[in-house]
Amino acid sequence: MDKKSKILLWVIALLIVGSVGATYWRIMIKKDYIIESQIDCDPYENKCFVWECDPESSVEGEACTGDPESDIWYFQVAKRNAANISLCDPETDENCDPWTCAEDEKDCSEIFCDEANMEEQFAASCNDPAQYVIDNPIEEEGDCAEDDEECLAIEEESACEEGDEECLAAEEEAVCEEGDEECVNAESATDEDVAADVVDEDIAQ
Repeated sequence: MDKKSKILLWVIALLIVGSVGATYWRIMIKKDYIIESQIDCDPYENKCFVWECDPESSVEGEACTGDPESDIWYFQVAKRNAANISLCDPETDENCDPWTCAEDEKDCSEIFCDEANMEEQFAASCNDPAQYVIDNPIEEEGDCAEDDEECLAIEEESACEEGDEECLAAEEEAVCEEGDEECVNAESATDEDVAADVVDEDIAQ
């Protein structure tokens, strides 16, 4: 092998070593690469990808379980630079939020569903937030679901019958915070005033 061939081989070897070293530094040390992940999406607010189970499949993770929360998944796609992703577990740490982009953060985005990108995410369809709100109205706090027998039973037990002044008085006192004697005394005084007014009206009649 002549001298020129040896020099060429050395140059090629140095280029390969330099390329591998630069790649290792960028990926392993600086973590300068983009990670894409499917994360939960709020169907009330956003146009989400919709994944549905396969009723004919027997593969775990694809087969239907009978639980709507497991059989239908609303998700969006998050992209973020690996260097900015927190190394925490959202399932064990409630403060863990690895996919929220900081203000003006480079290489960070959220992708929602449309007809163009739906097939790329192997989604069955796109969610329509307006229609989802109509089909799944948010229950007001304190309202029981129609099939929640335990909740309905508690509501029935707590409801006072019409004319049961003792029960109504007890409910009114329960509005006051525990130990708030001033509040309880004020309510008691109000009840006495109401009773006195009723007596006066009866006498007048």
